[in-house]
Amino acid sequence: MNAIRAVGLVPHRDKPIARALAREAADWLIAHGVTVRVPVPDATGLDEFAVGLDQFASDLDLALAIGGDGTMLYAVDLVVASGVPVLGVNVGQMGYLTEVEPSSLIEALERLVASDYSVGERTVLDVRVTSAGPAAGSHSALNDAVLEKLARGRLVRLDVAINGAFFTSYAADGVIVATPTGSTAYSFSARGPVVSPLLRCILLTPVSPHMFFDRSLVLDGDEELMLTVKGERSVLLTLDGREVGELEPGAQVVCKAGPTPARIVMFGPRDFHQILKTKFGLTER
Repeated sequence: MNAIRAVGLVPHRDKPIARALAREAADWLIAHGVTVRVPVPDATGLDEFAVGLDQFASDLDLALAIGGDGTMLYAVDLVVASGVPVLGVNVGQMGYLTEVEPSSLIEALERLVASDYSVGERTVLDVRVTSAGPAAGSHSALNDAVLEKLARGRLVRLDVAINGAFFTSYAADGVIVATPTGSTAYSFSARGPVVSPLLRCILLTPVSPHMFFDRSLVLDGDEELMLTVKGERSVLLTLDGREVGELEPGAQVVCKAGPTPARIVMFGPRDFHQILKTKFGLTER
């Protein structure tokens, strides 16, 4: 690993413990000759390190996400295009993506500056939206893209094409396009499969479908999904839990595995299946 010269801190905005840990990390890093920066929206109590979102990832060696998996997803979104690795400090609940507990923060920083760590790669979803609304453009997501209904009692109606060929029309509460990392998130709650993060693929999982075909699809990462909003009702697009905007009838969302993976810092081998076992409290019989 290259020497650590600049670290970006991304603390959870609403958790005092996250801000306190960010201050502790900043003080330690500065004392050891490492430059620190924090995105302006997340810099409460860390104003001296604040930089604009457009400057945050520039020449950054590593980002430290201090929160839960949501904070980790946000941090990855900030830096993925620049190939910056992200280390997660867990002050959340499940902590699938985070590597470090708060009590081990200083030990983790010591290992970082000593280049005693490795970096794993995770598939990121490339999402291109054609719409007259604010969601139009190119986006990325580490977990999932979700098209869902805006009102109770109203179904989403979507045409789905795979590699340019029409597949079927979905009538459902929503449709989830997930990465292997996202297979343990919303897709899992919709009875989608759990997929090893070592695979490069994408999942299509309907939410409460009102149709006979109600199974998830697992597609190769280079295959392309195109979802077209049908009928007279708009749908809501969310990426990694963040609302991006409404999609009007006729709007299209194209999804496939992105060319640049997310880079996740690790201090040792991560056994995905044992993590899954622990997080869900699976017991031996």
